Amino acid sequence: MNTNFKVMLAHGYAGQDPTGWWMSEKLDGVRAVWNGKELVTRNGKPIAAPESFLAHIPNTVSLDGELWIGRGAFQAVVGAVRCAEPDPVRWAAVKYMVFDAITDGAWEARMALLNCAVMPKRAGGVCLPVEQVRCSGPQHMQAVYQERVAAGAEGIMLRAPGSLYEQGRSGHLLKYKPTDQYEAVVIGHAPGGGKHTGRLGALRAKWHGVEFNIGTGLSDAVREAPPRVGAVVTFSCNGLTDAGVPRFPAFVAVRNYE
Repeated sequence: MNTNFKVMLAHGYAGQDPTGWWMSEKLDGVRAVWNGKELVTRNGKPIAAPESFLAHIPNTVSLDGELWIGRGAFQAVVGAVRCAEPDPVRWAAVKYMVFDAITDGAWEARMALLNCAVMPKRAGGVCLPVEQVRCSGPQHMQAVYQERVAAGAEGIMLRAPGSLYEQGRSGHLLKYKPTDQYEAVVIGHAPGGGKHTGRLGALRAKWHGVEFNIGTGLSDAVREAPPRVGAVVTFSCNGLTDAGVPRFPAFVAVRNYE
């Protein structure tokens, strides 16, 4: 895998007919590529994982997946990934949920290869294939989507049948979730008031030339030690205003783990 490799990224679902597409849960973890020897982030940064964890990943194929603990446990995964020295305690609950094999061939052939490679390792419960369900139509997609979101999932992913692994953003991979997530640059800190007097009240952020405050979703730890100016943060929002400003932006994480 060359140093210029880019993972396959999704577009947002925009009403396309999902019939025949493959559906899977959108996992709220850290994207990780297995190159046969080590785990790296989607930007190629090595991930310090315990050898006992890596021993459960097959070395016969390059894989694309998510380091994941469970629904709503994103920060716990980030905590494990950010450690320069792998912490076995933090990694004890982490699983490598694999949703693609990075190789030539159509999607279904890659899935067969992935399952064949991962199957002997599944007993360890560390490296597992993400469940894929063939969509029978829009009503089926909505039912799966509503079921997963109600259970605490971020949403679902949709992948076109017969599609190839494409580097970069692809129309053959779609994400369908209640809120959108983007990355913004921190440009300042707004002081807090009331119970937050003396610490961070909101992050001043800039995204696509638009400046706005991110004041919700901030933990006490973040308010005490906020991301520096210039840092990149992930935020969620419920769409955009007519002026292009994110509606109800909420802090998700500092993107310092990739």
